[in-house]
Amino acid sequence: MTPAARLSAAIGILDRILGGTPAEQALTNWGRASRFAGSGDRAAVRDLVFDALRCRRSFARAGGAETGRGLVLGGLRMAGQEVGDLFTGEGHAPAPPAGSELKPQAPAELEALDCPDWLAPALRDSLGADFAPVMEALRHRAPVFLRVNLARTDRAAAAAELAAEGIVTQPHPLAETALEVTENPRRLQASAAYREGRVELQDAASQAIVAALPLAPGDRVLDYCAGGGGKSLAMAARAPIDLSAHDADPRRMRDLPERAARAGVKVRRLAPGDPARRGPFDLVLADVPCSGSGSWRRAPEGKWSLTPERLAELRAIQSTILDEVAPLVRPGGHLAYATCSLLASENAGQTEAFLERTSGWTRVHQLRLTPLDGGDGFFLDLLQRNG
Repeated sequence: MTPAARLSAAIGILDRILGGTPAEQALTNWGRASRFAGSGDRAAVRDLVFDALRCRRSFARAGGAETGRGLVLGGLRMAGQEVGDLFTGEGHAPAPPAGSELKPQAPAELEALDCPDWLAPALRDSLGADFAPVMEALRHRAPVFLRVNLARTDRAAAAAELAAEGIVTQPHPLAETALEVTENPRRLQASAAYREGRVELQDAASQAIVAALPLAPGDRVLDYCAGGGGKSLAMAARAPIDLSAHDADPRRMRDLPERAARAGVKVRRLAPGDPARRGPFDLVLADVPCSGSGSWRRAPEGKWSLTPERLAELRAIQSTILDEVAPLVRPGGHLAYATCSLLASENAGQTEAFLERTSGWTRVHQLRLTPLDGGDGFFLDLLQRNG
């Protein structure tokens, strides 16, 4: 595909996304219908689409419309590229700009930061002086991070093995297990280190959350909102623990047995209502459903689909989960409350409310991370049940 044809493909995909089709589904449908597109074409089109979604407001303003054409056109202009060389209308190229597209406007403050108007006050309150730098960071692609499986290797050995396959990495300070991929990330899944469970894709901030958890050999641990099980695998690699993973939707954990086997660790899956989830546990990790505002670089659709009503619903779910898991912790044990949110109302606001309505608990550690630290935005409050 020519560069102009890739733009046309991205425009069509973005129009479907703006019409309500999830991004991954729109990309998959295009890929199936476009057998002529090689792997390089697919990667380039995907990058165009996700860059536009991260910067939807600013690109739309610079492109003259919140359409697929407007977003792609605005993206080129924001990058300082000459649009006339690509929007020619020749062959598979997009038609030349017309109408409002000929009169681009400079984005205003919140548009330039690609921040939803309604969320700006809460984000300013939560982030303080970091508001603008964090929102700017969320406009750009996230780094690719690997978690080194310490049950199978160490960071230096993993880096050397990856380098031998042309995958260049560097240690990241957020966690002793974290490697940032700086060259050839698309070779990862074919690498021996990945296929044989010595490294796993996981954000560095997520790894830092696991590193902050108190884990001792033999501890009985419950990952209550396990999702795909990334933190379960990271905990199992840290210490020989009796680990159970639970999720309200067990289908999210369907790949966990295969991933655990590849990593050489044991994780027990628990369905909702399984008597084994009753405890008591030495540690319960509740990485609760949240706005995902800390990971908008990776999932930019969430920035635009979040509503005040959905945020209120999520806060109610978070509060309910805290009340559900607290009785599962043994006296002297720990409850770890985590989110990938930047909003104080989902973070310390929730644990402070929990401590006010529930006696017998003490906060022993708190960790707040934003994209300025290198990884995603994450929050951890570690609470201890009085013995």
